[in-house]
Amino acid sequence: MNATFRQLRLFLALADHGSVTAAAEACHVTQPTVSMQLRELADAVGLPLYEQVGKRLYLTAAGEALAETARAMLNEWLAFGQAIDAMKGLERGRLRVALVSTAKYFVPRLLGSFCAEHPNIEIALEVLNRDGVVARLRENRDDLYIMSMPPENLDLERHAFLPNPLVVIAPEGHPLAGRRIELIDLAGERFILRERGSGTRLACDAHFARNAFVPRVRLELGSNEAIKQAVAGGLGLAVISRHALAARPGDDQLAVLDVAGFPVQSSWFTLHPRGKRLSPVATVFLGHLERTAREWSERRDRH
Repeated sequence: MNATFRQLRLFLALADHGSVTAAAEACHVTQPTVSMQLRELADAVGLPLYEQVGKRLYLTAAGEALAETARAMLNEWLAFGQAIDAMKGLERGRLRVALVSTAKYFVPRLLGSFCAEHPNIEIALEVLNRDGVVARLRENRDDLYIMSMPPENLDLERHAFLPNPLVVIAPEGHPLAGRRIELIDLAGERFILRERGSGTRLACDAHFARNAFVPRVRLELGSNEAIKQAVAGGLGLAVISRHALAARPGDDQLAVLDVAGFPVQSSWFTLHPRGKRLSPVATVFLGHLERTAREWSERRDRH
């Protein structure tokens, strides 16, 4: 069975984008070129690799197996290239990181010094909801993954690198602001919560269940920004990561309530499948991220 790297890259583009046209655009080649290369690849395999249903293409069982193998092969080749560059004293390559949406509030800041130290490394960030990041993790599509509630049903290497305190917020001037209160004091309040399945919602639901508290949910929203605007507008209270708030919540017309049992303590994790051999670039980045996050936390604690 013979296949070229070019054919494998085109096939992965098809798997990722779901159409020959989109794959051609992503790889900067013509549509007939993609079609011809994929026909030759299917002939080499001896089985159909995809089928068309309506306007979408779906991978067959053989196609799914090929996509998994091709992704692993190309990742290994990329890691080999980075290792050779390191032997030559060069620092270049590409780092792919998928992170949940709440992490966008602090990961770019932690990236600043890494980019300054390694200006020739290209970084691709995928910011998704938790389900989207888990899907990419299952398919091993990135070097590293960042989230606060790792899936328990996957065999993963995980490294906690930063605390993720969850706090209760209210509109500025709320009658409960500035007072020490118990969770039961919020029984009459309406809540605006993250969508089910998000890391924040999973941690929040677990904490409420441990304390036999059932919130009166008015809205479920998939965006921290939308939640903050809804709370500031007086629609209810919310539980949100402290990282999603400004240093002074009052700047956004919000107040953090002093509720017994809060902040709920969790952590941010870097993840990758157990047994995955990280590229040299990913290994350097992982060490930098953990070191920078530790220094950042120490500075914040001193202040």
